[in-house]
Amino acid sequence: MKRFCIYSLMAVYLFAWQVQAQNNQVSGPMEYVNKVIDNTLDSLNIARMARPAPGSTRKGDNPVLFLIGNSTMRTGTLGNGNNGQWGWGYFAPDYFDDNQITVENHALGGTSSRTFYKNLWADVREGIRPGDWVIIELGHNDNGPYDEGRARASIPGIGKDTLRVTIKETGEEETVYTFGEYMRKYIQDVKDKGAYPILFSLTPRNAWDDQDSTVVTRVNKTFGLWSKQIAEEQNIPFIDLNEITAQKYEQFGKEKVKMMFYLDRIHTSELGARVNAESAAEGLRMRPDIELSKYLKPVQKDTLTGSSRVGNHPVVFTIGDSTVKNTDEKKDDMWGWGSVIGKFFDSKKITVENCAMAGRSSRTFIDEGRWEKVYNALQPGDFVIIQFGHNDGGDINVGKARETLKGASDESQVMLMEKTGKYQVIYPFGWYIRKIVLDTQEKGATPIVLSHTPRKQWDNQGRIRRNADSYGLWSRQVAERTGSCFIDLNEISAAKFDKMSKKKIEKYFKNDHTHTSLKGAELNARSIVEGLKRSDCALKEYLK
Repeated sequence: MKRFCIYSLMAVYLFAWQVQAQNNQVSGPMEYVNKVIDNTLDSLNIARMARPAPGSTRKGDNPVLFLIGNSTMRTGTLGNGNNGQWGWGYFAPDYFDDNQITVENHALGGTSSRTFYKNLWADVREGIRPGDWVIIELGHNDNGPYDEGRARASIPGIGKDTLRVTIKETGEEETVYTFGEYMRKYIQDVKDKGAYPILFSLTPRNAWDDQDSTVVTRVNKTFGLWSKQIAEEQNIPFIDLNEITAQKYEQFGKEKVKMMFYLDRIHTSELGARVNAESAAEGLRMRPDIELSKYLKPVQKDTLTGSSRVGNHPVVFTIGDSTVKNTDEKKDDMWGWGSVIGKFFDSKKITVENCAMAGRSSRTFIDEGRWEKVYNALQPGDFVIIQFGHNDGGDINVGKARETLKGASDESQVMLMEKTGKYQVIYPFGWYIRKIVLDTQEKGATPIVLSHTPRKQWDNQGRIRRNADSYGLWSRQVAERTGSCFIDLNEISAAKFDKMSKKKIEKYFKNDHTHTSLKGAELNARSIVEGLKRSDCALKEYLK
C-alpha cells in the first residue's frame, strides 16, 4: 500500500511537471519505469573510494579503457556482487589483453547522464590521457523528477533545450540539459583529452513486447535512438548493446532469461552480466574499423569437445561426476557408466562423448566452465544425459565449496567464498539442472535427466537406499517442469541390487560405497538403456 501511494504521488508530480514543462516549451521528464530504488549514489564519498583512481591501472604508456555507466555496468558501491547482482563492467576486462590495455570500471549505480556528469565525471576526466578510450552507456536512470528527490532526470531527446531548476531539498540551482546534450559534453571532454569516445545503447531489461511475448522490448525509440543519433552527429562509434543482447534473449527464451537477472528486471545476475560483457566484445569485433577492437583477446575455440562427431551425425554428451567418468582405463580401475554406455548405441549413426568430471557438483560443473564447453559444441539433434547429486552436499562456501541448496525451487542465497574472497549466489540443486536443460533445449538438442546412481548403502528394511525424496525427486521435478525425459536410474539399478546378496553387490563397487567397478558401471549403463526403452525419448532409436 505504501509503495502504491509513492508511485501515485510520483504520477501526480510527473503530470504537474509535464504541464509546467509545456508552458516552458520543455518536455516533461521520462516516466520512472524501473521501480527500483538504488541508493548507491547517496554515499558519494564511499562510492569515490570504492571505484579505482582514474588512470591508476595504466601500465607504462599503454592506453586505458574507461567504462562510464550505471548499475547495469557496476552494481552496488563496491561492484563485487555482494548483493547478488553484477554489472557487465566487472567482466569486461576478461575480453581485453591487459598487456596492451587495462580496463577501469568507473560506473556507479543510480546515476543518470546528468548526475554522473555533475558528481563523478570531473574526477574521471582528470585520469584520461591521449590515446585512451571511453565507453559511455547511460540512460537507465534519466527519469523521475527534475528538481527533487534523486533529481537525476535529463530532458528527453537530443535537442538544445535547457531548464533552470532549484533543487527543493538543498536550494541548489542547476541547469538541466537534454540526454543528447549530456552525451555531447562527454564526447567533447574526451576528445579534448586526445582520447576516443564510444557510445553504447543500454542493456536490455527482462521485459517483453505486449503484442508478441517472444520479442524483447527495445530502447530503439528513446535512449538507444538518441545515442545512435549523437554518435552519427559527432562522427564517433556506436555499439547497439541493447540489440545484440536482446537477440540472445529471444533465442534463450523467457525461462532462461529469468536466470540472467537477480531480484528485479533490470539488474543482472552473474550469468546476465557475463552475457552483456560478451555482447559488448562482440559489438566491438563487428567493428574492425574501431581501433579498440584490436586490443581484444582472440576468441579461444575448444576443438576437443564435440570432436567425436562423425559428419552430420548427432552426439550423445554425458555429463556428471565420478560415477559417470572415472579412471576408466584398466579393468581393475574405478569406472563411470559414461565410458561404457557407448557400446549400446549404433556407432554408425551416433557417437558418445563422456564430458563428466570426478568431484563435481551441478554447481561446480557450471562454475568451472565445463558445461559451457558442451553447450558451445551442441548442435540440433544432439543429446545430453545429465546426472548429478553425489557431490551436491557438503561445504557450501568453504573447503571444496560445491554444495547446492536443497530442492528445485528458485530461491537463492548470496555467500562469500572463503578460497576466492568473492561473492556468489548459490541456488538449489534443481536450479542448476534446469539451467543445463534449458541451455540444451535452446540449442535444439534433447536433455535426458537421470537420478544419480545408487550407493552401496541399505535402509532399515535391508533394501538399497533410494534418493526418491531428495536428488532423485528434484531431478524428476526439473524434468517435469521443462518437459524433458527423466530416467530413474537410481531406482532401476537399486531394484537390481535388491535381488543380490550383499557379498555379490561388493563386486559392483570399488574402494567405497559410491564409486563403481567396471562391472558396476556396466550395470548402470544397462539400467539407463532400459529406462530409454521405456521412454518416448528419441535417443532410443539409436540403440543397437
